[in-house]
Amino acid sequence: MIYDVIIVGAGASGLFLGANLKGKKVAILEKNSSAGKKILASGGGRCNITNRFVSAKNYLGEQKFIEQILKVLSFDQVLRFFSELKFSEQKQNQFFCDSGAKSVLSLLLKRQNAEIFYNKEVLGAKKVDEIFEILTKDEKFRARNLVIASGGLSYKALGASDIGYKIASEFGIELSMPAPALVGFSVQKDEFWFKELSGVSLSADVVINDKNESHKFSGDLLFTHRGISGPAILNASLFWQKGRICINFL
Repeated sequence: MIYDVIIVGAGASGLFLGANLKGKKVAILEKNSSAGKKILASGGGRCNITNRFVSAKNYLGEQKFIEQILKVLSFDQVLRFFSELKFSEQKQNQFFCDSGAKSVLSLLLKRQNAEIFYNKEVLGAKKVDEIFEILTKDEKFRARNLVIASGGLSYKALGASDIGYKIASEFGIELSMPAPALVGFSVQKDEFWFKELSGVSLSADVVINDKNESHKFSGDLLFTHRGISGPAILNASLFWQKGRICINFL
């Protein structure tokens, strides 16, 4: 059988695409035994699904490319898709699902136009004439179009892998060097007094200065046994390369 579209990964992106592709023969290949593990973990289990203010400035990467993507799908279109569920706008204009992340995942699965194959770890892909051949451990899938929605490298416990990078390099696509993203900051041993504050959370402003511009993040900061974390720090970590981080606790 030749599918119109094969999607690698049954996470948020893969499931949303599968639910919106109509009138086509679509398959999703998922390496886990169930779909949407990161969806269930997002927003502390409450799934912060979108934000009232989304702009290319919130993302790293090719700004014009990101702007084009954001023009195609606005936050209210996302909320319309999930209109069966109730969302509350909280904190920094984030929309959280009142009934939790499980409801979001259930709706995505209910709306699927794709056949989902579980426990199908993709090993590689190639193009023969005009058909993509996608190899898994036990069988080969064929499709006219191939979408890689396997996510990044982080969080192996939720099924993350490097297959997206492997396939991209096999097709000669230029790759950027992966860097840690959305991570906490660790302190050195002589600063381990931090652990005395472990578990304490408070609001703060975090400023990262790089060569060209400064980035400011407001939100909760959490002291941990080995450093600092929390939403403000996780966001700041996207932009930090090296050097000083300024935190305003007042």
